[in-house]
Amino acid sequence: MPFDAFRYAHAHRREVVWMSQNTNHLVPPEVVRGALEEAIRERRYEGYPYAPGEPELLDLASRDLGLPVEHAFLTGGGTESLYMIARALLAPGDEVVASDPSYLIIHRFVELSGARTVNLPIYAPPYRLTPDRIQGAIGPKTRMLLLIDPLNPLGSGYPREEVRAIAEIAHDRKLLLLNDVTYRDFADAPALAAEFAPEETVTVWSVSKNCGLAGLRVGGFLAPPELKARIARFNTNDLGINILAQVAAIAGLRTKSQWIGAVRRQTRENHARIRDVVEGVAGTSMPIFPSQANMSVIDVAATGLAPEAIQQEMLERHGVFVRAGNYLSPTFGSRFVRVSFSNPPADIDRFAAAFPRAVADLRARAPAPRA
Repeated sequence: MPFDAFRYAHAHRREVVWMSQNTNHLVPPEVVRGALEEAIRERRYEGYPYAPGEPELLDLASRDLGLPVEHAFLTGGGTESLYMIARALLAPGDEVVASDPSYLIIHRFVELSGARTVNLPIYAPPYRLTPDRIQGAIGPKTRMLLLIDPLNPLGSGYPREEVRAIAEIAHDRKLLLLNDVTYRDFADAPALAAEFAPEETVTVWSVSKNCGLAGLRVGGFLAPPELKARIARFNTNDLGINILAQVAAIAGLRTKSQWIGAVRRQTRENHARIRDVVEGVAGTSMPIFPSQANMSVIDVAATGLAPEAIQQEMLERHGVFVRAGNYLSPTFGSRFVRVSFSNPPADIDRFAAAFPRAVADLRARAPAPRA
């Protein structure tokens, strides 16, 4: 059987450094612990939650993004929002201008709707879509633009003027604009497309990464009323989202301003250290620095090693879980591994010891080239 990295990692979760899924391990645990303990003492899990979502959570998420609360809709993680949006707003034959690399789950949701993505390669400077390339890719079947900012897996971000230009394209060409802003709290100066194209933009948010609540699955979207109503028809959580998850999200968003700066600073320090390690390993490099998210990619193409082999070596022999690029790019996935770094410094120490050794050992075991 092929090696199942996730089965292995979960089975050894107490020993594994999790740098594979962009999860945030820097939020102080007391941020949510008390709120969860109180909700459990009150046995809130015995009853169904208020189906539209806790009003305070919807208000906090809306104020956090500076968008109207009446535009807000709560879902089981941002991924559920992405699924609902694709199913509700796309039809067979439609096209979505997107990128490669990208968060390919969205692309799969597009395909489930009978539409297809037009993937523009961005694995080269400036490592993001540009307004000119988007304009050139729009055709008679184009229905939507996909703007993930900051971008998973590269960690590249969009300057405000480019967000404005892309939003103006959507407005002028009468296209929908899906703006996934899951990683915005790690960016220097994030901008929302909804500021510039409010009637065309659907904004997807999550507390998985910023508040360190990936395991609780809370997120949502914000859209103008007509679009919101169309998307909401595909909601399967008619009895509401996990109440303990909502309680934790409220606690996180209430206090985020008190600790997110420290999280961002440590994340940036970690990236700088990882880059130093990578630069010391022949054939590897980090093409994006500094990342505007809590992850980026390590290019390993010049080593001749498969990213899947590096992933397995790092995990099985060193207990450090990074992600092979084939998950995130059909074209460039064989060139890179993705590493996330909103982790305690001790985790980065583990990576710093493991990565050079893993590459060296894989090279030593590789078959010698034929004469």
